Amino acid sequence: MTTPPGYPPPDQPPQPGPYNPPPPPPAQAYPPPPSYPSYPPPPGSYPPPPPGPYYPPPPAGYPPPPPKQGTNVWAIVSLIFGIIGGILISVVCGIIGLNRAKAGQGGRGMAIAGLVLSGLWALGIAALVVFLLIFDKGTVGANNVAEGDCLKELPASGLVLTVDTVSCDEPHKGEIFSVLTMPEGDFPGTFAIEEYQNKCGPELDKYSPGAMEDPDVGLFVLYPSEDSWKQGDRAVTCIATSDSPRTGPLNK
Repeated sequence: MTTPPGYPPPDQPPQPGPYNPPPPPPAQAYPPPPSYPSYPPPPGSYPPPPPGPYYPPPPAGYPPPPPKQGTNVWAIVSLIFGIIGGILISVVCGIIGLNRAKAGQGGRGMAIAGLVLSGLWALGIAALVVFLLIFDKGTVGANNVAEGDCLKELPASGLVLTVDTVSCDEPHKGEIFSVLTMPEGDFPGTFAIEEYQNKCGPELDKYSPGAMEDPDVGLFVLYPSEDSWKQGDRAVTCIATSDSPRTGPLNK
């Protein structure tokens, strides 16, 4: 048995000599090892962040709104007095409140509401005055009547403040024939006033002698109360009455 050249015989130990590495495996015998990214990644590995939203600068020529300057007290006062009917105060404060609202204090709505309410109050008062002048001409104070006035209806018993006067040529149920004036001084009391009413009978006989004998004619008296006495009322008003409306004065 022969050995190849360069190899020691089998019964001899190998002799030292130069190292000859084994030949490399054929190409593509094993897949290449996987590659892993290094950590941390090198600079420039990340893409740049997306651009943010674009906010254009405010256009020139439009200054920012002026800051509010506190509570608009004038507008509040205008609204309150507009509710309770203080027309003059509400109007003045409302105008000032609108000017303050233009300066940035707010309260424009309250100022306008106060002015509107004041206008409604003014219209209501004007309508009442027109009604009283046109449709209620005959209503006068009970202590402002005079002898010869006729009443459309008899006043109700109790405290009488006003009466409805008409011409005596129109149908009426009462005719004032005398107004007596009590003397000044402290309130004399109900008994003294009732005694004073007894003077109305003789006065009716002077005013219309035939009325005392007419069974359809009655007597009604208005006299001062303790409260009206303090206000200067001293009149005892004597009224001739009839159950059905009468036309024409009693003294003719």
